[in-house]
Amino acid sequence: MTIRPKNLLLIMTDEHNPKVAGYEGHPQVRTPNMDRLAAAGTRFSAAYSNSPLCVPARAVFATGQYVHDNGCWDNAIAYGGETPGWGHRLQKEGHPVVSIGKLHYLKETDPTGFDEQILPMHIAHGVGDLQGLIRDPMPVRYQSRELAEQIGPGETGYIKYDRMIADAACEWFKEKTETPPDKPWVLFVSFISPHYPLIVPQEYYDLYPTAEVPMPKALADTALLDHPWWKSFRGAYIFDQYFADDEQRRIAIASYFGLCTFVDEQIGKVLDGLEASGLGAGTNIVYTSDHGDNLGARGLWGKSTMYEESARIPMIVVGDGIDAGAVSATPVSQVDIYQTVLDSVGLDAEGDETGLPGGSLLEIAGADDDPDRTVFSEYHAAGSVTGAFMLRRGDYKYVHYLGYAPELYNLADDPEELTNLGGSGDHKDILRGFEDRLRNMVDMDEIDNRAKADQAAWIEDHGGRGKILDAPGINATPSPVGD
Repeated sequence: MTIRPKNLLLIMTDEHNPKVAGYEGHPQVRTPNMDRLAAAGTRFSAAYSNSPLCVPARAVFATGQYVHDNGCWDNAIAYGGETPGWGHRLQKEGHPVVSIGKLHYLKETDPTGFDEQILPMHIAHGVGDLQGLIRDPMPVRYQSRELAEQIGPGETGYIKYDRMIADAACEWFKEKTETPPDKPWVLFVSFISPHYPLIVPQEYYDLYPTAEVPMPKALADTALLDHPWWKSFRGAYIFDQYFADDEQRRIAIASYFGLCTFVDEQIGKVLDGLEASGLGAGTNIVYTSDHGDNLGARGLWGKSTMYEESARIPMIVVGDGIDAGAVSATPVSQVDIYQTVLDSVGLDAEGDETGLPGGSLLEIAGADDDPDRTVFSEYHAAGSVTGAFMLRRGDYKYVHYLGYAPELYNLADDPEELTNLGGSGDHKDILRGFEDRLRNMVDMDEIDNRAKADQAAWIEDHGGRGKILDAPGINATPSPVGD
């Protein structure tokens, strides 16, 4: 049993594919500080984003509510504090709560549950990715070329930003005064790496010679090329078309590897700063990411899919009473952060909080594995002609594309998701069981209609389809500290 109440340090990276980490057994990538956290605590091998896209994922993280409940569907309709989150509960109870780094909410002046936002990043230009609102007919995202063009060794505003975030966190620890034992603090430190552009300082790039970088796996089930949902998605997200050859793809992957090592070093600075301040013994730690990155697998880059590379996330918890070096197979997700925060600082759920879908990771880590716990994810943004809904339960992952054929994978036998069992007659009972479970959980048609109606209204509020498509599209939010 965890000793509480304690402070809580939440560390988040952006777009970290959990397979790309030393503690996950990656044969090349060096992440000694993430490995250090995994050795000191418990990691969850089946942790997922509740929506594999920045803004929706972070809204879930803040509120403990699924996307269809908080209404932050995409990278334009962002969290503005209207749905109470764990930060608001902490403020109500007098617990200090501070953020350092990327939030990707609507704007800094919104009441999003922080006493102070240090070096915040919010959605681009206060409006985010307006083009991502448009889903019928689906526009081609020509800005995809930027991912293939912006690769290799170098410096960016994102690199500068992440270094500043680590330094600011260390300074915060130095200046932190004693707090009453019944009022522990929560600090959210949020980095942007390894999010693209895939440009990384030379010393990190040099760690991964391209000749040693393997090519990503191809799409095994080519029948999915004719799947209407996927035809729409691949027609919109055309990242891979802009790579000239496989060497260029290897440069991009090597750069991503380097970014993982770079951000790991920043995490190490934060952990060292926590210990040097004398606050380490009184602080629980959670490390996670908002979503992963396809990283060229199946010809896909970026996020926005329910494949393991994109939808699965790192999740590690460290603290008194948490088993060191342990691995939990219990499925967890970002909705569990809300209850984890309350649990760490010694608060009980009250009112509407008792109806939230999550549970405390501090408790789950100490319990026997519960592989039958069900994790839910959804996607309603750029590239999706209809909503995509995912359930992970037991060995299986089920992905339902509203109006189209589903996918089913046995992750125990097929961890790389090479064999889609969605059309298999041998698995019809499993497929029916998953669909029934999903329909008992949510009204997918109502959710899809509501998401599209909200997006249509947002499009009109911002000048209409033509005006939005005439403007330059964005792939990434500008660094708040410049280039």
